[in-house]
Amino acid sequence: MSVILKADHICVAYEGKKVVDHVSFEVEHGDYLCIVGENGTGKSSLVKAMLGLVPTCCGKAVFNLKNGKKRIGYLPQQTLLQKDFPASVGETVISGCLSGMKFPKIYRKAEKELAETYMKYLDIYDLRHKATRDLSGGQRQRVLLARALCAADEILVLDEPVSGLDTNAARDLYSCLEKLNREKNITVIMISHDMNSAMKYAAKILHLDTKLLFFGKKEDYLLSIHSKKLLS
Repeated sequence: MSVILKADHICVAYEGKKVVDHVSFEVEHGDYLCIVGENGTGKSSLVKAMLGLVPTCCGKAVFNLKNGKKRIGYLPQQTLLQKDFPASVGETVISGCLSGMKFPKIYRKAEKELAETYMKYLDIYDLRHKATRDLSGGQRQRVLLARALCAADEILVLDEPVSGLDTNAARDLYSCLEKLNREKNITVIMISHDMNSAMKYAAKILHLDTKLLFFGKKEDYLLSIHSKKLLS
């Protein structure tokens, strides 16, 4: 498989203190990577640095996407704004297409069909006229996942997507991600504190504690000393 992301010695610092320290790794097309570690160990900062959302003090991340387009589906941690979003489900999902559209940004048949496809795929099409803020947490996360897929159907980057969800909603979201990875070969990079699910669904694990402690296959991680603390 070809490399879709190469992170090379990424460093991030806040007020002079490094929170990500020379982290390097490669992700291949179709990978399912979980980024794990204790709270405050730089996981979100690493992801934001990869996406260019926070500055790095050294290093860089290079994406190898189709046609050279840097279109990445990103689902950040849930915020109050997401929970109180006034738009309908259909409007929220199709807005993911905006990042790839030229001015004037008017939805065409292609964008409408794409949004419809992903709403049906994620079983939220019947909710398309409902307000996003009136949905359950699990339904809302599937709406935001469909929106992210409209932005990019090659790679998804998710920051604790099941945080705040009940057990059933979390299981459903993990199933959606596994299905997208398996059936559509979408690369998944996900920060997770849910180690049991990370071990069940991920193919590779990146364990971060400011520095890179482990990067490799899930099976090798389970045999490493680094897995013992988080899995205990």
